Amino acid sequence: MNPKYKIIWTNVAENDLKNIIEYISVDSLQNALKILKKIKQKVTNLYTLPERGRLLPELQDQGVLQYRELVIPPWRLIYRIAERKIFVLSVIDSRQNVEDVLLKRLIYQK
Repeated sequence: MNPKYKIIWTNVAENDLKNIIEYISVDSLQNALKILKKIKQKVTNLYTLPERGRLLPELQDQGVLQYRELVIPPWRLIYRIAERKIFVLSVIDSRQNVEDVLLKRLIYQK
C-alpha cells in the first residue's frame, strides 16, 4: 500500500486559486465550481503518488530539483515534497512566464 502524505496549501497558493475561481465565476459560477473541483481532485491524487508531477523545467535547467508541478490546463500547480508533506506553493496561469511570476513574488514578498 502506498504511503499517504499530508497536503498543505500555502497562503499564496490559496490566494492564487481563489483569484482564479473568482475570475471565472464572473462569467459562469457553474464553470468556476467545475474547475475548482478538477484542481482539488488533481491535488488529492498527490496523497498517494506525490512524485506524479514533473520536475519544474525552468528550475530543473538550473539544477533546482525540489519543485514539481501538475499541469491542469491552462494552469500549472507548483508544489514541493518535504518529509511526509506536500506543500502546494502556487497555481499559475501557464500562459505566463513562470520565472517572471516567481521573481515578482520573491521581490514583493517583503
